[in-house]
Amino acid sequence: MSLSDKNYVVIEDLEQIELELGLTFKDKTLLQRALIHRSFLNEYPEGLLMDNERLEFLGDAVIDFVTAELLYNRYPEMDEGQLTRLRAALVRTESLAQQAVRLQLGKHIRLGRGEVSSGGRNRPNILCGTFEALMGALYLDQGVEAVKRVLLAVFQPAAEEVVQSHSDHDAKSLLQEITQAEAQITPSYHIVGESGPDHAKEFTVEVYLGGQVLGRGRGRSKQVAEQAAAHDALSHGLKLLEHLASR
Repeated sequence: MSLSDKNYVVIEDLEQIELELGLTFKDKTLLQRALIHRSFLNEYPEGLLMDNERLEFLGDAVIDFVTAELLYNRYPEMDEGQLTRLRAALVRTESLAQQAVRLQLGKHIRLGRGEVSSGGRNRPNILCGTFEALMGALYLDQGVEAVKRVLLAVFQPAAEEVVQSHSDHDAKSLLQEITQAEAQITPSYHIVGESGPDHAKEFTVEVYLGGQVLGRGRGRSKQVAEQAAAHDALSHGLKLLEHLASR
């Protein structure tokens, strides 16, 4: 495949992608860049294309801001801590990956052959990063109001669901309360993996109790990953209680 052919393949179906996403870009190259994973460029280093990591960095910040404003206006009765936890629940890796799945972004991401064969189109950190890059591209193309329209449609019902299920509560504190009450043991958290570029690292954390893994979680910071691991442990409530009862 020649370089010109490769570039043609990358951009030829952007209008169809726009149709499927329900978005129209003034600058099509922004949409193109949002969909190019670095693994694609690793296989074509001679190309003139750019990967989506800078757009991912921008999109991460834009999503945080827009989500904060949405929650600030929607929940005037919440204090800072409650708003922070609710925002964290909405913008964590798994939540943004779900939005990417909803938009069927996976099939449009330009990945290297190795990433494709290893299931990269379904990998949460890649889906999350691509969604962030898409929002970053939309922000540059049409401004913050366009991003707000997209996020309002998906985050408003998601926020209500989180509030109703109380899944924004401090999972680490709740898990510690349970384990201390039932077994007088404090859970410990260990980083078992790191991935991604420096500006968008993703941490994988496991929570242990007495040497046994109770849960695993991922996040853009160690604290978020620990909360996700604690939430995972709590989601297996019966297994957790059986483990505590056996001690």
